[in-house]
Amino acid sequence: MVERTTYAGLVNESYLNQKVTLFGWVDRRRDLGKLIFIDLRDREGIVQLAFNEDRSKEAFSIAKEVRNEYVIKVVGEVVKRAEGQENHDIKSGNVEVNVEEATILNTSEPLPFEIRDDADVNEDLLLKYRYLELRRPSMQRGLRLRSTITRAVREFYDNNGFLDIETPDLAKSTPEGARDYLVPSRVSKGHFYALPQSPQQYKQLLMGGGFDRYYQIARCFRDEDLRGDRQPEFTQIDVETTFLSQHDIMDLTEGMLKNVMKKALNKDIETPFPRISWQESMDRFGTDQPDARFAMEIQDVTEIIKGANIAAPAFEDSEHEILARAIVAEGAADKYSRKDIEAKEQYLERYGVKRLVWAKVEADGFSGSSAKLLTPVYKELTDRLEAKEGDIIFMVFDRFKVVSDSLGSLRVNLANELNMIPEDVYKFLWVIDWPLFEYDEGDQRWVAAHHPFTAPNEGDEHYLDEGEDPHKAHAQSYDIILNGLELGGGSIRIHNAELQEKMFRALGFTKESAYEQFGYFINALKFGFPPHGGIALGLDRFARLLAGADNIREVIAFPKNSKAIEPMTQAPAEVSEEQLKELGIKLDLDPEINE
Repeated sequence: MVERTTYAGLVNESYLNQKVTLFGWVDRRRDLGKLIFIDLRDREGIVQLAFNEDRSKEAFSIAKEVRNEYVIKVVGEVVKRAEGQENHDIKSGNVEVNVEEATILNTSEPLPFEIRDDADVNEDLLLKYRYLELRRPSMQRGLRLRSTITRAVREFYDNNGFLDIETPDLAKSTPEGARDYLVPSRVSKGHFYALPQSPQQYKQLLMGGGFDRYYQIARCFRDEDLRGDRQPEFTQIDVETTFLSQHDIMDLTEGMLKNVMKKALNKDIETPFPRISWQESMDRFGTDQPDARFAMEIQDVTEIIKGANIAAPAFEDSEHEILARAIVAEGAADKYSRKDIEAKEQYLERYGVKRLVWAKVEADGFSGSSAKLLTPVYKELTDRLEAKEGDIIFMVFDRFKVVSDSLGSLRVNLANELNMIPEDVYKFLWVIDWPLFEYDEGDQRWVAAHHPFTAPNEGDEHYLDEGEDPHKAHAQSYDIILNGLELGGGSIRIHNAELQEKMFRALGFTKESAYEQFGYFINALKFGFPPHGGIALGLDRFARLLAGADNIREVIAFPKNSKAIEPMTQAPAEVSEEQLKELGIKLDLDPEINE
């Protein structure tokens, strides 16, 4: 087969008056009698082909025969389009190819959906025919962008002395939060490998092995309920290094991200990124994943409300400190009716909000649901919040978690509705100085805020001693946030066995259970383990954000659906009795057990 001259989408005026050989799919065909136009598509885009009956009857007859998604080869001369017929939306829009030879390489049956980004198609149908959906321009752009990102990541770390080292995909099951995917062993019947939720322990062991600077584009697996930004298998940019502080690692990560943004989007981003504490993030934004692209920050008005004694019953809680905090929606008074705001109040009930306090600001007072309540502190509130006529003040009086979660969510909701979030803006920031532990409301127990190998802040180690309160300790950890989403997180690790044992004890492990699960790792720390730390960033989420996609499935070649099923191959699937017998497995499909 004759070699392709270039990709169809790259044909431009530099090829004028040259003969080219192109391959691709028929994207669209327009029959004008003795003239037929075909849009030829490949991964780089589209070029217009012109078939003239007078120029080549044989090629013209082929053009009469082809239909959408036929695969063809053409040979022809690149010429300028007629004046006024240019298409400025595509790279090849100023030229077309006068076809002299054409060959049908393969035909296509009628498609289950059109190869268009704007076609309204059921998601499972798209995933069933994923190889067709991959031909869509947005999918082509997203996966090409993802490839550019990984190339820029590797380039940066390769140039900074890091080694690309693979870690095992068959490992030991350990309690790390989410459920493991288990792989039965044929050789050791009744025993199972686990697919890694992350390479965490292996990359730390590499540091003990003296490899100093490691990175990997690592595959990870978690058996958890899926959401828009979750898949059972995902990819992370995984990094570990020795003898550096957390700020050194953050500086390195910023350098990598700067390189990626330049190579992937041709954007120069400013470094260093802002660095705020976890407490400041929660106080200002109500979340540990703050979106700093817009203002409307949360403000504390507890002293004003409590001092005026205007909502005394709300502050009567013997167990918890009650706060009064507010956000101001500028110029939004005429955009929201009482009914609109009541709908928001119902939505916020999921965060434990008993009442959303709100008032519209007028020149000489308040109006709205809470006007009577807040009027006695009109001047104090408007001065403190810098609220002016036409604004709406939203307030919640409750415990820290309820106030933060609800106002953090409301802040983003209002910003979206009021078009406050600028497009094509990328706001990176760091959240540092995290609590070492957090309380899991579902399991009603304390868990590691990041993972059990995270080192406490220098000076906080004593909180892990017997008789101390470990929940007062803060961590040498750091999360990188992009546009209100966690892009990744890392920490300085515990590097001596004694402190690691204390950490496990604080998490509820006995010494025996800690050694049963992590004995090999604790023992490794006893053999001259160096101080070390690292970070992991979600490649799928990063690619989604840079591609402007709504879901990480748009930047993954063959994803699962929301039920963790791949409709194309129907995985997961049943296996034969012979396979199960060989593995020593007998199924119990009692529906009561498998609910």
